[in-house]
Amino acid sequence: QVLLVESGGGLVQAGGSLRLSCVGSGRTFSSSAMGWFRQAPGKEMKFVAAISRRGEIEYYADSVLGRFTISRDNGKNTVYLQMNSLKPEDTAIYFCAAGAYTTKTESSYSDWGQGTQVTVSP
Repeated sequence: QVLLVESGGGLVQAGGSLRLSCVGSGRTFSSSAMGWFRQAPGKEMKFVAAISRRGEIEYYADSVLGRFTISRDNGKNTVYLQMNSLKPEDTAIYFCAAGAYTTKTESSYSDWGQGTQVTVSP
């Protein structure tokens, strides 16, 4: 099991940037694929980005491609989501998740953080 804690959310104007961090505890962090998902008010959870165990594979949702970058530092047990050119439609609670496989599928991830709120004003 990997315990995950997100941070870095906040309020930003459209066009601005934020960097989310997710720190994992437990021996299995470096052997876990990591993903970021988000959930807007009243809407379903959606995939944002994923990264493989060693960081050689990255996946992105079409809506964030070219604006968001996922990365990880296994020495610090941390995965990051750099978010640039933010839009009001990026407003959501952002969750990091750990799993055995690098996928875009929510159900593939077994361990989840508590989420961090990102709000983008027009």
